[in-house]
Amino acid sequence: MPSRRVLKAAEAVREVVSWAILTELNDPRVRDVTVTYVEMSGDLRQAKVHVSVMGDLAHQELSLRGLKNAAGFLQSKLSDRIDTRYTPRLEFVLDQGVKRSIEVSRILKEVLPQNRDEDLAARQMDENVDEREDLETNEEHAEDAATGASSGDEPDGDATN
Repeated sequence: MPSRRVLKAAEAVREVVSWAILTELNDPRVRDVTVTYVEMSGDLRQAKVHVSVMGDLAHQELSLRGLKNAAGFLQSKLSDRIDTRYTPRLEFVLDQGVKRSIEVSRILKEVLPQNRDEDLAARQMDENVDEREDLETNEEHAEDAATGASSGDEPDGDATN
């Protein structure tokens, strides 16, 4: 587990690099890029920047190549904004986590609607059965109350004749 200092530095690098990509990087190859997280070495000299790129594989590779070419520019922006002894050397890695989660979500949507419809139908049947039982119980109580009142029984079970 990285130390707290390393985690704070990684978060700072993520913020600065993502802001620089969004606002200051004018490379047309780098579009639809999200910095997901940053891994820092213990001595804070290396930073592995995980990025997610929306689009097909060719667009992802093109954006990754653009980021690797802009690494020096992004390191200079990093050194301007973060005061450390050494400016971390940036390495960009394509993060497939978002793509995988989207794919899993798509697969679940294909599988679950059938089960969801069956579950919904089963729940509705259970609710209807429960409602019928409640109605029958209420009718029985109403009949007991009606017959008890006409026979003259007191609530304690004694007859009033």
